[in-house]
Amino acid sequence: MSQVTIYLDSELENRVKAAAKARGISVSRCIAELIREKTDNGWPQEIREMAGSWGSFPSAEEIRAGQGSNATREPL
Repeated sequence: MSQVTIYLDSELENRVKAAAKARGISVSRCIAELIREKTDNGWPQEIREMAGSWGSFPSAEEIRAGQGSNATREPL
């Protein structure tokens, strides 16, 4: 684990300290979690937990059932 020095103005420092205290974690961990959240390329955990939650949502085949067939394209 590496150590990084950052400079914060007093307002931002107070906001980070308050956020860390409200979550019951250290300021260092709070900042690390914020950086991880902002740089993560994956879907947030809350979104992943929603997968499959719409049981009554129609399938692609059901949506397309009443659309008829595709039109024939002219050759190039």
